Amino acid sequence: MPYFSLDEKLNAIHRYQDGTEGVKSIAKSLGINHEALRMWIRQYEYHGVKAFEKTYTAYSTAYKLDVLNYMNENGTSPNEAAVIFNISSPGIIRKWRSQYHEHGLDALKSKKKGRLPVTDKNKKITKKQEPTEGSVEALQAEIERLRMENAYLKKLNALVQNKEKSPNKTNRK
Repeated sequence: MPYFSLDEKLNAIHRYQDGTEGVKSIAKSLGINHEALRMWIRQYEYHGVKAFEKTYTAYSTAYKLDVLNYMNENGTSPNEAAVIFNISSPGIIRKWRSQYHEHGLDALKSKKKGRLPVTDKNKKITKKQEPTEGSVEALQAEIERLRMENAYLKKLNALVQNKEKSPNKTNRK
């Protein structure tokens, strides 16, 4: 979606509020989805011009949970919740909801961005140390490799047998 300035958004909202044009015709003239324009209108009606101020917010876990709980308790959609809580995109709320359902509360915790500080725990090991021959680790690695090889050969054999039994095959001699 193209970037729209505050003036352009307000102009579109006022065109709608004047009652001379409908949402779809205004959206078409701007080259945007009519739902995006509806979102602007609802945000403006709920928060005024403040709804369009750029905010770079890192939402706390408690805040995210409050938004999700509000949606569950009141049956609101992510679009409505985004308007009510002045969140820039309902997609953010959908992502929170999905993460919460898949991974629980820990998924809503903010992750620190940037590089990790260099410590002994997260130093990269440049060469993987090979286990010594005959050690327990070496034998376990060999067993795992053989198991994978065996499973692969079984699958290959099953595919060959299925191909031979295929009804599409015509026997010509």
